[in-house]
Amino acid sequence: MPVGDEPWAQRAVARRFRVQVVRNESDLSTLRQKAEVDLDEAVIVALGGNLPGGHDSVESLLNAALDALDEAGLTVVARSSWWRSTAWPDPADPPYLNGVALVETALGPAEVLKALHAIERRFGRERHVTNAPRTLDLDLIAYGRRQMEGGVTVPHPRAHQRRFVMGPLAEIAPDWVHPKLGQSAENLAASAEIGMDAAPI
Repeated sequence: MPVGDEPWAQRAVARRFRVQVVRNESDLSTLRQKAEVDLDEAVIVALGGNLPGGHDSVESLLNAALDALDEAGLTVVARSSWWRSTAWPDPADPPYLNGVALVETALGPAEVLKALHAIERRFGRERHVTNAPRTLDLDLIAYGRRQMEGGVTVPHPRAHQRRFVMGPLAEIAPDWVHPKLGQSAENLAASAEIGMDAAPI
């Protein structure tokens, strides 16, 4: 069956969803604003880290990373709160903070990934050891409904397994539907088996 012919895909086409928008600390302490975002076109970026780098805290670093997204042509239109979880796979490492942002951009998928890697380097990210503690991890979770493999893989092949990704995404866009699996962010958050202790701070 061609991509897009599945019943869930047909239901998703041309729909617009109301998502929660948290743009600053003041929004976090009040009823979150709402905005119209077309989730079929949404570019979704996950942010995470467990080392503060040159910042006062990991939370401060992640807030600065949101600003860096805007500066790189990835305009943040919605973001989750920050979620804390035990480090994986080594729980002895410092706990992680993670979140998700919906962005609008004129950049293509490869350009988005290049921009994310440049921001990681700017914040001191090193990739010497797999799953080692890091200042900043930026992942391209989805680029609209596109399905791509190779140099750029979207949707992200493992994001659906991670509560610290699907939980924040479900917080702001519970009705987002995974382009390949056909399940909502809300359902994927409930079934995720990695980072099961993840919870908003």
